[in-house]
Amino acid sequence: MSFQAIADPTRMAILILVASQSMTAGAIASNFDTARLTVSKHLQILIECKLLEQEQKGREIYYHISAKKMK
Repeated sequence: MSFQAIADPTRMAILILVASQSMTAGAIASNFDTARLTVSKHLQILIECKLLEQEQKGREIYYHISAKKMK
């Protein structure tokens, strides 16, 4: 499933975007010309494939690369 997940250009762009720093869903969505719900679905797929991890900081949820899985 991981290869199918990164085959999508939007999901690959999300991974590249969060590779350098953790970001909230809103910050990630602001980089794309699609609905925020669409970006959320892509984030969910990446989490299910364990390519992204979530971390709650206060009221915000930050997304970052799962270093173990990316190796």
